[in-house]
Amino acid sequence: EAMATFEADSGVTAGMPVKMTGNGAVGACAAKDGFCGVAVSVRDGFAAVQLRGYAVLPYAGTTPAVGYQTLNAAGGGKVQVDGAGRSVLVTDVDTAAQICGIIL
Repeated sequence: EAMATFEADSGVTAGMPVKMTGNGAVGACAAKDGFCGVAVSVRDGFAAVQLRGYAVLPYAGTTPAVGYQTLNAAGGGKVQVDGAGRSVLVTDVDTAAQICGIIL
């Protein structure tokens, strides 16, 4: 894993994909936004963001397939399959829980 600490805009919560919103700052993703990582913890206006490694995220829409997939944010703290997104390795999918494991 590789993590970095950034200032966190309001609305960032642990477990959600985040995007860069300014110099050293991250924010919650809206639908179709590209995400830079996953907020692992948020405290006192700062977020520890995982930039590389294995992460589990909820998904919306089409179920991701195992293997390389192009994902972007779906909004609401979820990701979605989208051709204009970021290429990640999907390692496992739980359709009942609507979560997927990815390598960032």
